[in-house]
Amino acid sequence: MAKQLKLNDYKQQIADVYNRRSHNYDESEWHLRIAHRLVEYAQISPGYDVLDIATGTGHVAIEVAQRVGSSGRVVGVDISTEMLTLARRKVEALSLSNVELQFADAEALNFPVNSFDRILCANAFPLMTDMEAALRQWMQFLKPNGLVGFHALADTALVGVVIWQKVFENYGVSRELSEPTGTVEKCHNLLERAGFEAIEIKTEQYGSYISLEEAKQRWTISSYPAPKFSNTLFQLSPEQLEEIKAEFDAQLQALVTEHGIWNDGTCFFVFGRKGANSITHQ
Repeated sequence: MAKQLKLNDYKQQIADVYNRRSHNYDESEWHLRIAHRLVEYAQISPGYDVLDIATGTGHVAIEVAQRVGSSGRVVGVDISTEMLTLARRKVEALSLSNVELQFADAEALNFPVNSFDRILCANAFPLMTDMEAALRQWMQFLKPNGLVGFHALADTALVGVVIWQKVFENYGVSRELSEPTGTVEKCHNLLERAGFEAIEIKTEQYGSYISLEEAKQRWTISSYPAPKFSNTLFQLSPEQLEEIKAEFDAQLQALVTEHGIWNDGTCFFVFGRKGANSITHQ
């Protein structure tokens, strides 16, 4: 893949994380279920043109390609070259000729206006640097009456991450993991500010009880890129990190019940429609 992208440090970190995760990403039933539900809610019809943002290994793109048929097309974009390599292998194995995969930054795309009937983003929307600006840009690429749809986690979801963020904040480390999308109201307001109409938000619970050890696995900072942490994180001493780790473990231990630790999995499937008379500018 000869194309080069100019990624800032934050986006390069995300690309590196997902390059490392690519070898076992498809083992996650969670990601497949989320992608499938997003596609189901998106009401894809044969002949549609669909843009799949942060396509990863192609979960959304492949299911959509099978739904739109030979008269439709799917374009999937991602900044992880390793994830795209796996997606290409799957597309080729299925002999899908209506899928195009691009190495591209989702916030710096260049498609003609009114190109797509649907723009979807599963499991990655909260990673965008500027979510409102991204939505405004994507709206230009939508045809009139087209839908944008994304998946986001509630601010109560994933107990290890919730505790992890709370503990770090006590040490002056700011984060923005679920700030703009952590509640139904926030998701609605975000789409409204970006100019979308007929906003619909579906809430689903994917929570379950997990063991203390499973919850503790979220400690590994290098494997989790989502929080756009302030530089304070990287200025903490090894002693401070050990102190934080002990507090993290203690807070998780306090949540243990006879069933384990409840790991909330509240998810939002968020959709907004581009107005029939919207004026877009290239």
